[in-house]
Amino acid sequence: VSSLSGVYIKRLRIKITGIVQGVGFRPFIFRLAQKMALTGWVQNGSEGVLIEVQGDEPLLHEFLRLLESEAPPLSLVASIATAEIPATPESDFRIIESSTGGGSTLVSPDCDVCPDCLRELFDPTDRRYLYPFINCTNCGPRYSIITTTPYDRPNTTMADFPLCPDCAREYRDPNDRRFHAQPIACPICGPVLSLFDAAGEPLPAEPLAMTVKMLRDGAIVAVKGIGGYHLAVDPCNAAAVEKLRRRKRRDEKPFALLTDSVEKAKKLAHINRTEELFLLGPERPIMLLRKRPGNMVAAEVAPANDYFGIMLPSAPLHYLLLRDNFAALVMTSANLSDEPIIYKDAAAMEQLAGIADFFLSHNRQIYAPSDDSVIRTFRTHPLMLRRSRGYVPRAVMIPEIGGSVLALGAELKSTVCLASADQAFLSRHLGDLKSAATMAAFAESIGSLEKITGIKPELFAHDIHPDYHSTVFAETLPGRKIPVQHHHAHMASCMAENRLEGDVIGVIFDGAGYGTDGTIWGGEFLAGGYSQFKRVGHLRQMAMPGGDAAAREPCRMAISLLYQLHGTELFDLPFRFLQDVPRNQQKLFLQILQKEINSPLTSSCGRLFDAVAAVLGL
Repeated sequence: VSSLSGVYIKRLRIKITGIVQGVGFRPFIFRLAQKMALTGWVQNGSEGVLIEVQGDEPLLHEFLRLLESEAPPLSLVASIATAEIPATPESDFRIIESSTGGGSTLVSPDCDVCPDCLRELFDPTDRRYLYPFINCTNCGPRYSIITTTPYDRPNTTMADFPLCPDCAREYRDPNDRRFHAQPIACPICGPVLSLFDAAGEPLPAEPLAMTVKMLRDGAIVAVKGIGGYHLAVDPCNAAAVEKLRRRKRRDEKPFALLTDSVEKAKKLAHINRTEELFLLGPERPIMLLRKRPGNMVAAEVAPANDYFGIMLPSAPLHYLLLRDNFAALVMTSANLSDEPIIYKDAAAMEQLAGIADFFLSHNRQIYAPSDDSVIRTFRTHPLMLRRSRGYVPRAVMIPEIGGSVLALGAELKSTVCLASADQAFLSRHLGDLKSAATMAAFAESIGSLEKITGIKPELFAHDIHPDYHSTVFAETLPGRKIPVQHHHAHMASCMAENRLEGDVIGVIFDGAGYGTDGTIWGGEFLAGGYSQFKRVGHLRQMAMPGGDAAAREPCRMAISLLYQLHGTELFDLPFRFLQDVPRNQQKLFLQILQKEINSPLTSSCGRLFDAVAAVLGL
């Protein structure tokens, strides 16, 4: 089609994949097209964002350039496919209703509070002043509230809250920061806070002010956040922290700290530039930071530990609890030992009744729960210790694979993974597969990943250990099963994460994994690649007297190690730790080792460390 000026008019169909839903991408495209006087439409599709755009050819080239270079801050463009199609008469550019065909699109992780919303939160003249659920297209809940794709308000738990006239006007105004922000809310039409006592009875007091008062008085408060409940106490109140330890039955494991600024965090711990960047990132992980001497925090927060786990707020509610009230708060995940984070209100009231004194809750449902992510730095590099809120369900790019695979993991610190083409989607951190609650979360997480990614697995990878719950679960699934040796999986995943090909030497130091020879591996030198490996070396094997009991009682491994080195004379040597092992138990362990009863062999580095730690009295 030729325009009156003689410039060629073209129409392009554009498909964009990546994290492009729930991050303000359609409003961005709308404003960009309007600014450039282009016509057409944009919509959310089941595989990403679809655009038809029409105008002068030079303007379309500029549109494509700006589309990628000026994309919204929370977006991640994976691919842009364009095709020329016939031009059509039209006079404007529109956002049209989402399509719901087959396919998948990447879902944005939950994000922290953007600077604009934070400014409005504490502006007395703003209509969302002190509103705990303030958000816009650049921040707020995403993955935790999405029930299905495409990402539109009816497909989120915010569907329970019809928009008031003011919010509806913002939602429809292309010049507003909340244009098509799906979690948009205000005090008139959005979620509200509620306060309950330990018995689950509602309290009539203003929830926020009363919570602050109770925390100051030493109470333990269960606080509902973005991905689930946390248990909060004043970290400067040693008695309150000790009470939390006692009730949660958590002897020494450190509690995470929440503070509302890097400046306050620096009063608690030493922070380098890399750590500061991760603290301030939209993911808001817990960072493991070396303690600063003379900090104000009670020793019970992280006893016998040189590090604090510190995070900045991931929700407006956190700022409201902290601002002008506390330098920091203990904010530890509300869960039973090694189980997933509690996120349903009824479950919280029931399972935390003996721990929390009060519950600060709200009526926005959490659909996809997630625990806090945990990172530490090594030299200047980040090491992800737990990948969950803020990162899930973001894809990890891997070398291209054929078909689609569901990897079910092992037994401890469970995570599942769906992979297809060059992308791997890991679930949130689930916990240890040793309880009905964790197994339920395990199955639920698989269903959720399949739903939001659109990947239907053809192959199912599982550990070769026949008794792992994940292996037993795999047997219930239809399709081809692929057993994988535990430490080969460690090596292959390190290769995939670093996009390596060919053969490598993999050095894997681990707690335990079932070996191909029937012994327990864990100090391995493997040579090979993705499809095969050869065990070319390992740590010297030791016996584990009592089997798994030796992992729980390190003195057993110490006796095993010393028996291997010194024989029965070990009990005549001046090892101090033996004073804590009763004589009848010493004799029992010796008999087990001598007769090789229930004493599987292991090359585990973890068990070697256990043995040395016990000998040293640690």
